[in-house]
Amino acid sequence: MTITEQVNMIAEKARLASLVMAQLPSGTKNDMLLKMASALEDATTQLIAENRKDLECGEQKGLSPAMLDRLMLDQTRIKGIAKALREVAALDDPVGEITKMKKRPNDLMVGKMRIPLGTIGIIYESRPNVTADAAALCLKAGNAVVLRGGSEAINSNLAIATVLQSVLKEMNIPEAALSLIPFTEREGVLEMLKQEESIDLIIPRGGESLIRFVVENSRIPVIKHYKGVCHIFVDQSADFDKAEQIIVNSKTQRPGVCNALETLLIHKEVAAEFIPRIAATLTALGVELRGDEAFCSYATAATAATEEDWYAEYLELILACRVVDDIDAAIFHINRYCSLHTESIITSDYSRAQRFIREVNSSCVMVNASTRFADGGQLGLGAEIGISTTKLHSFGPMGLEDLTTTKFIVYGDGQIRE
Repeated sequence: MTITEQVNMIAEKARLASLVMAQLPSGTKNDMLLKMASALEDATTQLIAENRKDLECGEQKGLSPAMLDRLMLDQTRIKGIAKALREVAALDDPVGEITKMKKRPNDLMVGKMRIPLGTIGIIYESRPNVTADAAALCLKAGNAVVLRGGSEAINSNLAIATVLQSVLKEMNIPEAALSLIPFTEREGVLEMLKQEESIDLIIPRGGESLIRFVVENSRIPVIKHYKGVCHIFVDQSADFDKAEQIIVNSKTQRPGVCNALETLLIHKEVAAEFIPRIAATLTALGVELRGDEAFCSYATAATAATEEDWYAEYLELILACRVVDDIDAAIFHINRYCSLHTESIITSDYSRAQRFIREVNSSCVMVNASTRFADGGQLGLGAEIGISTTKLHSFGPMGLEDLTTTKFIVYGDGQIRE
């Protein structure tokens, strides 16, 4: 059987399985996830052995220590994956929720019911925990899921998927509700992206190059964010202690993630007082500062920024810095250069905070808080499938509800249209 035929078969079986998943009651889905969590823990030895194959292959290919760390599974991480599944099981089920029920002048009752999307395709890199995390969220929302992980984690992903599928079989739920493309050729991804009759949505998780490849080749709607160029604006009324703490956390806690700070904007009225302080703190923490002329005049360790720096997602300890005349200039800069991910204002002025929230166009806009809170778990979603910087159909961190849609429901009593 060719790769095209195999992918066609996987996608069609998943579509049929999605019809079953959509009808499962919440209790059954929760029981399924709890059993999956226990099954993963029981299979710890087997999972670590399969993961070792990927690690050895990665070492031979010269993967960086950071990549190997992302790839690695051990007992603690497997327990973490199981814990995440139990947390998803504890979340409220959005499926079946009825909202906006209103009576029309002709006495028709019109409302909306939340329903699963159908079949979701997840294309991802490196971390094998995504196999379980993404599957759990899709299944809890009543969908089927087709997974395609990176070649560097193929043995780990197959092992995790096999364990999860064993629970589906045990519960007489179609195993195809959780499918994993079992080969690593890029042709498999290309064929998956053609399955518009069977797969309803594609969610790529990985670097910008992967996401652009998916968008350029997909016939299916894609939820995406290319990069996270996140900003903080220090207003003239900012509390400096608060500002320093937030900036340091946003930039240095995990610089390699998409919600890390990449550009710092500082109001000119506080530049002379605040820049030497924050520059000294960040430099001591190993952050390379790249600033405009005004910023560099107060920060001797900074080098001159270029136009490219305002667009940059560094994902390392580098920070672009600029002095702005006022909140108008800050909002203009953000809306011009941002990636629609996350922006924050540090201010003690309520009216400027409200204006920042209204006029900044990104998917997460914050006041006096670290950009690192742009995360589904931190925002109360329980878990997230990814972050969308496209406005259809979801914008920002995506949780269970974002893996559903709504249909109109109408109750009548014999009404006919005149």
